Amino acid sequence: MYDVIIIGAGASGLMCAIEAGKRGRRVLILDHSDRLARKVYIAGGGKCNFTNMEVDPKVHLISSNPYFPISAISRFSQWDFLDMIDRYQIPYEEREHGQLFTTTSSADIIRMLRQECETYGVEIRLKREISKVIKTESGFDIETYSRTYSCESLVIATGGLSFSKIGASRFGLFIAEQFGLSVVEPRPGLVPLKSDDESLKALSGLNFPVTVSCNDRSFSENMLITHSGLSGPVILQISNYWTSGDVVTINLLPNLNRHNELTDRKQARQKSSLQKVLAEYLPKRFVVYMIEKNCLPNKQVNQLNEAEIKTISDAFNKWQFKPSGTEGYRTAEVTVGGVSTDEISSKTMESKKVPGLFFAGEVLDVTGHLGGYNLQWAWSSGYCAGQYV
Repeated sequence: MYDVIIIGAGASGLMCAIEAGKRGRRVLILDHSDRLARKVYIAGGGKCNFTNMEVDPKVHLISSNPYFPISAISRFSQWDFLDMIDRYQIPYEEREHGQLFTTTSSADIIRMLRQECETYGVEIRLKREISKVIKTESGFDIETYSRTYSCESLVIATGGLSFSKIGASRFGLFIAEQFGLSVVEPRPGLVPLKSDDESLKALSGLNFPVTVSCNDRSFSENMLITHSGLSGPVILQISNYWTSGDVVTINLLPNLNRHNELTDRKQARQKSSLQKVLAEYLPKRFVVYMIEKNCLPNKQVNQLNEAEIKTISDAFNKWQFKPSGTEGYRTAEVTVGGVSTDEISSKTMESKKVPGLFFAGEVLDVTGHLGGYNLQWAWSSGYCAGQYV
């Protein structure tokens, strides 16, 4: 019999366990994996983008209820997690857009979390496949294939569906549905977008800055053309807002008004071809692709008429890209959707329907932008749950 059982030995589960342990609660973590915090280990390419210098839940986190994450982030912010990092003297660096990475390895973060668990008497049992969760008069019974564990408070911190190759599953959503909670249908997030255009795929490897827009959200950063479609930081960001059938508008020259540029060159009587002029700003192979794809007039700039200049400008400043889909959970970094926050207390992370049942981290319908925001949500939501379990 335990006071608290946490299913999931990831970022939110470990943080919840540490905080509950500090309160003198007898805590057990169960996980089907053979390794602690596997997503943390691979985060940031092994360097762990553990948070960000600027975290605004209204801007950097997505939820059907945009107000839900505010309380947790305000009570355990990026500065609170940095205090932990500093206490353990883990070296880190700030990269572009305020992203914070360890300069050594993600393993340092995991060692810190493990040490905190040991300090506060948290027990961890890995390689525990859970077959059933049962509500009892005194709490919950968690049945594994080897034994049954009992607790007063149960925390579901199983993460989302991304990184299925390391064991991600719908288990947390199944538990929510078992107890009558609503689930916002999950979909891959921070994921490359696919294209059926074979001629675009032939440009795989090209990488350049753009601005992309979809469903009233816009991001500016590098775009990468891949063998399956489009990727790069800017595409991963917009994928959180894209749904099947949507068109993504891409400004291929975000720092240049193509219409004014061509008009000025026409008035200057420049005899350079359109392809040559555009190749000053974009990879030549991509310029050829755009001219052929859009049937643009590849003639001398001084011969272009106003209608042609507008057509060219629209093609490069408002490229309409319609993805055929995403690469799915195989390459997605996060899951958009999850357990509905309408049925969870934003203060305690406890279910409003089932006393003693808590949820934390990515299993909830809260998703962060690229840049350390998903881990910060895990730290914050785990911390808050740990105060009340």
